Amino acid sequence: MQVSVESTGNIGRKMNISVPFEKIDGEVEKRLKDMRGKARLDGFRPGKAPLSVVSQQYGDSIYQEVVSETIDSSLNEAAQAENLRIAGYPTIKNIVMKPSQDLQYTAIFDVYPVFEIANIEALEITKASVEITDVDINKMIETLQEQQKEWQDVERAAEKDDVVVLDFDGFIEGKPFKGGSAKKFTVEVGAGRMLKEFDDALFGMSAGDEKKIDVVFPENHPSKELKGKTAQFDIKVSVVRESTLPKVDEDFIKKFGVEDGLEESFRSEIKSNMEREREQKVNARLKQSVMDGLHELHDIDLPKSLVSEEIKHVRDEMTENTKGADLSSLPDDLFKAQAARRVKLGLIVGEIITTNNLKKDQQKVNDMLETMAATYEDPQALVDYYKENEQAMQTVEAAVMEEMIVEWVLEKANVSTEEMTFAELMAPPKEQAPTKSDDKQDADDKVESEEKIETV
Repeated sequence: MQVSVESTGNIGRKMNISVPFEKIDGEVEKRLKDMRGKARLDGFRPGKAPLSVVSQQYGDSIYQEVVSETIDSSLNEAAQAENLRIAGYPTIKNIVMKPSQDLQYTAIFDVYPVFEIANIEALEITKASVEITDVDINKMIETLQEQQKEWQDVERAAEKDDVVVLDFDGFIEGKPFKGGSAKKFTVEVGAGRMLKEFDDALFGMSAGDEKKIDVVFPENHPSKELKGKTAQFDIKVSVVRESTLPKVDEDFIKKFGVEDGLEESFRSEIKSNMEREREQKVNARLKQSVMDGLHELHDIDLPKSLVSEEIKHVRDEMTENTKGADLSSLPDDLFKAQAARRVKLGLIVGEIITTNNLKKDQQKVNDMLETMAATYEDPQALVDYYKENEQAMQTVEAAVMEEMIVEWVLEKANVSTEEMTFAELMAPPKEQAPTKSDDKQDADDKVESEEKIETV
């Protein structure tokens, strides 16, 4: 076998390979002879057909099969001989294959980049320090009350935070439009979930009231047919409801699994849950900070094929998270940054593991399993499930290895402490902060949401 390698970049390689035809022809002949003993051909008893007839019937497919396998095996053999670690799937080009002629082809690929772990001591890592106070517990109880609030019909005009049930019909230039009408539509007054003119019109309306209003759709409205247009709406309110928060009494407390119904036990249970959430959030932020730091510290050439494969994974995950939405038409560039980050961190983490000979710590795996199981009604059932499911167990082992990487980095990095409140810790990142309307929707499971909101 003849091999020549050419560099096409820092990690790019082009490999030309030539395989002697005798190796391929010999394997083809061997397989044809094996096929002769098994093939059933018209006019011949099993195993009695001439080799030429078997070759005529199966020769092309067997030859293609042998060539395909030879390309795979010769590429691996050549890569080992040249001490090359191929990243991802090579592109095979310029294939020359004819019986009794040497097989020739070109493989184009990236190799795994060779790099050293940067100076971890240069990393500045901040760890959150959070004390859970009585004020935090009181706020959590208020949130639980808000989630359990009840609605009662009232005979008065609608005010902010009330809920109204209404029918509406919308028209543009006298004609109905898609999404412009609804029956028994429920909306919270002043929550900002409707366009401003529509929302403002609901203030002061009582059950049985009717009103005609004009609503101007903004220029940035998602519907091309509606942006910038003025619509006329006929609205009729059928019900006005106000909310009442439940008292924190024995019945309320028992709803949350506190059997004795005592406020002291309730507060203790809430604090325990908040402490668990705190530890998870602190660790998640710490891991994020470590990974961000590792990402910034290293400048690595990324194999294109690995990034391309990761783009597929990111797209699949997003498809699953959006309940099967068709994202196939979206360009790869939308997923490229996230995919490249994952590939880069994977290379960095892999190098740390290899260089420092980090290995799975079974005790840490067991501890993580116990922590996960502690929140389940039957903890042992969950532990048994993971131990009997190899794929599920690998996810736990990977999480433990990530924790070991974080610990390794923290031992070397410059770590400082930042005091913050529980609310600050649990708040989403600023760039992803929910709108006021999102906050309202999350806090109120009783208020129904409908697709019409996106239009109006």
